Amino acid sequence: MQITFGPFSLIPGERLLKKDGVAVEIGGRSLELLMVLVEQPGRVVLKHELLKRVWPGVVVEEGSLRFHMASLRKILGDGEDGARYIATQTGVGYAFVAPVVKVSPSHTPRRSAAPTTVGSLPVRPARVIGRKHEIETLSDRITGTQLFTIVGPAGVGKTTLAVEIAHASSSHFADGTSFVDLATLQDPALIPSAIAGVLGIPVQGADPLTVILNHIRSRQLLLVLDNCEHLIEAVANIVEQIKDAAPKTSILATSRETLRVRGEHVHWLNPLDYPGDATGMSLDELLSYPAVELFIERASAGNSALTVDSEAARMIADMCRRLDGMALPIELTAGRVATHGLRATSKLLGEWFSLGWTGRRTAVPRQQTLQATLDWSYDLLSESQRRTFERLSVFLGPFTFDAALHVVSDDLVTTETAVACLDELTAKSLIVPDRSGDGSSYRLLEMTRAYAKKLLLARGSDEHQAVARRHADFFTEVLDAIHLADMNLEQEAPLFSHMLGNIRSALEWSFGPEGDALLAVRLAAVSTRAFNALSLLVECRTWCERALRQLDERHVGTVTELELQTAHGLSMMFTRGNTEAVDAALRRALEIATALDDHWSRLRLLGRLHIFHERIGDFESARAWAETAIRVADVIGEPEATAIAASLAGISHHLAGDQTRARRDLELSLRRSLPSLRGRTICYGFDHRNRSTIALARTLWLQGYADQAKRVAEQAVQEASGLDHPITHCIALIWSHSVHLWRGDLPHAQAGLETFSNYAEVNAFGPYIAASDGFRGQLSIQRGEPDNALDLIEDSLTRLHAARYDLLTSTFEIARAEGLILLGRYQEAIERVSATIERCRANGELYQLPELLRAKANALRCIGPDHADEAERDLQEALECSRNQGARGWELRAAMDLARLWKDRDRVADATGLLRSVRESFTEGFDTEDLRAADRLLQTLSARH
Repeated sequence: MQITFGPFSLIPGERLLKKDGVAVEIGGRSLELLMVLVEQPGRVVLKHELLKRVWPGVVVEEGSLRFHMASLRKILGDGEDGARYIATQTGVGYAFVAPVVKVSPSHTPRRSAAPTTVGSLPVRPARVIGRKHEIETLSDRITGTQLFTIVGPAGVGKTTLAVEIAHASSSHFADGTSFVDLATLQDPALIPSAIAGVLGIPVQGADPLTVILNHIRSRQLLLVLDNCEHLIEAVANIVEQIKDAAPKTSILATSRETLRVRGEHVHWLNPLDYPGDATGMSLDELLSYPAVELFIERASAGNSALTVDSEAARMIADMCRRLDGMALPIELTAGRVATHGLRATSKLLGEWFSLGWTGRRTAVPRQQTLQATLDWSYDLLSESQRRTFERLSVFLGPFTFDAALHVVSDDLVTTETAVACLDELTAKSLIVPDRSGDGSSYRLLEMTRAYAKKLLLARGSDEHQAVARRHADFFTEVLDAIHLADMNLEQEAPLFSHMLGNIRSALEWSFGPEGDALLAVRLAAVSTRAFNALSLLVECRTWCERALRQLDERHVGTVTELELQTAHGLSMMFTRGNTEAVDAALRRALEIATALDDHWSRLRLLGRLHIFHERIGDFESARAWAETAIRVADVIGEPEATAIAASLAGISHHLAGDQTRARRDLELSLRRSLPSLRGRTICYGFDHRNRSTIALARTLWLQGYADQAKRVAEQAVQEASGLDHPITHCIALIWSHSVHLWRGDLPHAQAGLETFSNYAEVNAFGPYIAASDGFRGQLSIQRGEPDNALDLIEDSLTRLHAARYDLLTSTFEIARAEGLILLGRYQEAIERVSATIERCRANGELYQLPELLRAKANALRCIGPDHADEAERDLQEALECSRNQGARGWELRAAMDLARLWKDRDRVADATGLLRSVRESFTEGFDTEDLRAADRLLQTLSARH
């Protein structure tokens, strides 16, 4: 079925929308909305029905519906050149009003695949033996299947096959392929963060999965989830949600059991084929079996002089049979040929398995084969090698040579012995070199690690706890050294990512029943930098909370508590909102930094306290923190410190209404600051240079420099987008939005708002999502369309107050007053704006006071002539306040309104003189709406005069 309307054709079965025959990029939710609406053209579809159809089984707010409806209208060009597709019945629902034609074409071409790049996949295997049929079949099927799971026992080759398939089919996925190794995770709650990491999605909200789903809703990508079995229930739940939210995303999973998810396609991966009885077979016949081929390839890699004749091939075939065709045991056994020779290896293997094979294979044959192979490898080791092998099982993921030596070495295994043992274990393939990190590192394969871990535990609790302690000690010292070295976070992030599994493992043990509370608290403190560098704020908050609950007198008032409180305050601010607990944590950290004379930490904390009190609308406190920062910066005496303090002071002056001092401090901050870097942004929690830049743009407009303001605002947004830090980007977009609105540049304001709204929703920034509706309402009112705008603003303010995010309150109250005036609700406008004026006078947010007074005066004028005197007093005060603030942008608006009032009272000469004197002070911005309006009013006054 194909549905056409205007230049569009919709093919529901292919989830495809075309315009003039060309595929249109459209998000999943927007497409769902369109399909629901065109099913019944002309009928008003109720809001609750749309929510139920498009978001089945999920509770969402109407703001999401409005957002995606606005996106759909933009895609369709609704309202452009007279085109009309969707009508709104206020408070009820939406109707598709364009003529619709339904046809049944004989053939509807599919969208061609765009060029793609391979994403975060491991290196492609040089050659995959014995899996040609699976590779061809699954590579073809995966492109049209949402979920495919490769299931089989440990060591059969699931991961190798999945990586090869992902590479082979990568060209069919326009948005790339990504590989998630779940083997390094123990906590199912961390799965979303792991997925976000490989997809390159920065997660700073409290719900990483929501952020991921918002990012990939309309993306055509392949996501490989490797080693799912130990997290099977959590993975199944996440896969279900991805399938529902992102229909174009395909998932390829590997597991020892099926996910048992709706719509799951399963491929059971069997062992490699081997001869059941090699007697009488020719050499060519034996070599045709993939298990034999794999054995020979791996054995030849370890011994290039190896020659294989018919007798050797039969010997190899017999070993492959006893190894049950399992890829990993075959590789481990073939690796021994280089050391022991083919005949000795065959003899050892036969002798070992003859002891325990009978009776044990009947239960779980392939598992027992793997167990037997590992047992055999283990028995070939010396006692020192065995202890080394067992102790290495404490590592979760890659480890360096130094880390291995630290964990392994003690009185029983000296450092010199450990070095030799590590070399031998690597040669025997029990340790695998891992080059994926920064520098050479090693790892144990998952099943090998589990086997070694079991043996370590069998040694007794004392042995295991001693190893776990050395492991936690090592990573505590390493993280502490990184912190003291003050490395650039751009360099730190890959290093932290490489260590993440071990950091988590060390934390889990340290906080566990057999752990060490003292070590746990210190480890949590030095780990905060890693979690912040990787944008794992929820996890950072969790570990900080656990550590702070275990503080004792040995940590109170130390650098350890300082780092915990500092990280705790920041992570709570961005994941839970501006709670009192945030204030308490940051103040406690500042108290410690002051007592320790740690001036840089004081400055960092003063910046966080400044933005916290700014966000909750306590501008007097924010200004006090800025003044303290100036004193601390003077003590430090370095340009960067001066830049940070000047940024805080400039923003405080800007919000307090002193634009002259604001500009001076903001320009000083930019002169002294270093170029913006993501690492520095993460260190402080936000980018001071970017905040200075965008605050300067607003200050320039208020001072009457509209063209400069536009250029600086665009520069701030561009620089913020390059930082890959969503919080900073949203801050820049919020403040640049006001510059565009003040200029009367509604198209730019609309474009910026759409970007801001998308960032807010994709990253699950609750307060910013709430603010988006307020900005939409503000924009509609500025266009003279107040009907639905007031509801948007009211809803936005309610949600912002609940989150204690009051920075935008005055902005939205001004817009609400203007909307009430447009609707003739003058007394209500006066009451609302009067309350806001009192609040601003009380909390120190004075920069918008002229606009508030002007809004009140306009409402009074609209009531009638009896209120003209009171309106004039308010406008005179607005005029005087603007001049005192150095805000010519507000002064011009107040002068225009006062000139209109005087014109109505036959004071045309006074009106003309006032407006001309203000208008002539402007040297730029002649294309802005305010200056054009002033020129029109002057012409009218001249005609009357």
